[in-house]
Amino acid sequence: MEHDAIISFQDVRKSFGEVQAVDGANFEIHRGEFFSLLGPSGCGKTTLLRMVAGFEMPNSGEVFIDGQPMSATPPNQRPVNMVFQNYAIFPHMDVRGNIAFGMRKSGLSKTELNRRIDETLVLIKLEGYGKRGADELSGGQRQRVALARALIKQPKVLLLDEPLGALDKKLREQMQIELRQLQQQLGITFLFVTHDQEEALTLSDRIAVMSEGHVMEIASPAQLYENPGSRFVADFIGSINFFEGEVIDSNKDRLRISTNSMGDISVSATDIEYAAKSPVWVAIRPEKLQPVFSEPEDLSNVMEGQMGPSAYLGDRSHFYVQLAKRDEPVLVALQNLERSIGQLRQPNQRVWLQWSIDAVVVLPRD
Repeated sequence: MEHDAIISFQDVRKSFGEVQAVDGANFEIHRGEFFSLLGPSGCGKTTLLRMVAGFEMPNSGEVFIDGQPMSATPPNQRPVNMVFQNYAIFPHMDVRGNIAFGMRKSGLSKTELNRRIDETLVLIKLEGYGKRGADELSGGQRQRVALARALIKQPKVLLLDEPLGALDKKLREQMQIELRQLQQQLGITFLFVTHDQEEALTLSDRIAVMSEGHVMEIASPAQLYENPGSRFVADFIGSINFFEGEVIDSNKDRLRISTNSMGDISVSATDIEYAAKSPVWVAIRPEKLQPVFSEPEDLSNVMEGQMGPSAYLGDRSHFYVQLAKRDEPVLVALQNLERSIGQLRQPNQRVWLQWSIDAVVVLPRD
């Protein structure tokens, strides 16, 4: 993958009345990467996408595509195409007609256009479906046709505005895999908008997490999940337990932290240097906690509690453990590798939660 920028946001701001939808976006999207804009509703992610498409214009700043400023370029002349959540399949056209719709003024001969339609049908795995009407297609097939209609124009960037949102869970997961494979096969840049954390983690090379018009952090899925840079990002990407703490001391390898509910713990040193008495958040993912039902010999990095409610989720189970010095229960997640997982569902039994020193994330507490 080349790491030159195909899209660049330079101090981009956009407001709607008194609402600041995007507040000073400054980042680049690499050529050939699958890049996701992730955040809750109203965070500005769709506004950013629409400014790349040309459907919205910045109040200030500039959007560049392939090194060229876009302020004076209308949507139909930009080297991008867009796939919407509702697909917008034309009911009076068959599949071939829908795919060819955007190519009416392309200047291609009929032979060349038909060849490109055939290639695109193979690409989206709908060979033999060309003459089917829109009402003969499933939700997943409609989504593929919408993709084909955008891809046949061979854009430099494909913009996707929550295109899987209307699909059921199983089909959505299947289409995530197909979408990722398609992007890797084509090698073009995909800019994807979603509010679904798991979807962004599954699909993306990098993710920009947004909140209230601000880009909070940009990193790979693994980096965002395992080593987030702020409490907001840690809390938004998956489930996590937070504990208030205060730094006791640190050296190049270890950081010792005092907490009310976990006791004194040791964690691996972080990139941030913390002075003694610095207030911090100690954060740990539910799957990083290992429950045991007899008191361990080594009580370092161990906390004791009582088993509370549980939830069976098929592939995994969630357990809630109540600590003596903490009002909110601690969430523990275990894969259901054995059918005997049910033995853990005994409320009020004593349990000790263990974790490794590398499992903990330390974040500044402002």
